[in-house]
Amino acid sequence: MIHIEKAYAKINLFLDVLNKRDDGYHNIGTLFQTISACDLLSFQENPVNKIELTYTIKPNYPVESDLIYKSALLLQEKHKINKGVKIHLDKNLPSGAGLGGGSADAAATLRALNKIWGLGLSLKELECIGGQLGADIPFLIQGGTALASGIGDELTTLRPLKLPENHVVLLITPQCEVETAAAYGSIGPSGAERWQNYLQSLQEINSDRSCLNLLFYNKFEESVFKIYPEIAEMKKIMLKMGAQQALMSGSGSSLFGIYESEDFAKEVIEQLQDRIRWSFVGKFI
Repeated sequence: MIHIEKAYAKINLFLDVLNKRDDGYHNIGTLFQTISACDLLSFQENPVNKIELTYTIKPNYPVESDLIYKSALLLQEKHKINKGVKIHLDKNLPSGAGLGGGSADAAATLRALNKIWGLGLSLKELECIGGQLGADIPFLIQGGTALASGIGDELTTLRPLKLPENHVVLLITPQCEVETAAAYGSIGPSGAERWQNYLQSLQEINSDRSCLNLLFYNKFEESVFKIYPEIAEMKKIMLKMGAQQALMSGSGSSLFGIYESEDFAKEVIEQLQDRIRWSFVGKFI
């Protein structure tokens, strides 16, 4: 039997860098939201005790370095599973884009193998396992709407935020890829005040839970837009063409915008088609 699992992408509706830790990492404050763009993974039992990973489009890195393979191997070894699995990835999400594609694939793998191998692990236990491999993976185990602090692994699940009626979220990914280290390297931490004010605003949000009632902010725009002015220019175009909000996701390079209709969003894609490598129109999920 083939088991299919969707790996949904994420965006950051708010993202600030609070301070640098003694271990060299940074503490952040962010609001995660999953969106309907996704990769598809299929799983089959393997008659031999081996993890096999194949791709619709073969990547330019070894299978053993893929987070899908690493997450399957970690789960297999941690729980002493004497079974193998065949995994196939149909990759739709762009890499190096700030959408958490690789982390979403790893989270989907942990969820699927928990079922296939009959481990009975809770979502919280899966989050802890995923956190050993990447900071975004714990959130993407469950998805939805969640606050995250620490290095992004300290989660508080929230009641879902909503797009206003008939609105859509447009995602576009420029041709460039942003190195996360470069994005961090040229920004100064903000301190905690903006994050604390944002947390207060979340408590006061109207009962309709509209995302448009919140501040949209990404600290990384300060550094990334200086290095990649083409991303800043695309954001300006999105706003000029009717986005009610537009923001870079994660450390880039993807941008997202909230539009009143799918038709408006598609006009933006047409305007920017020569500058982007990927686009998607969808919903919060």
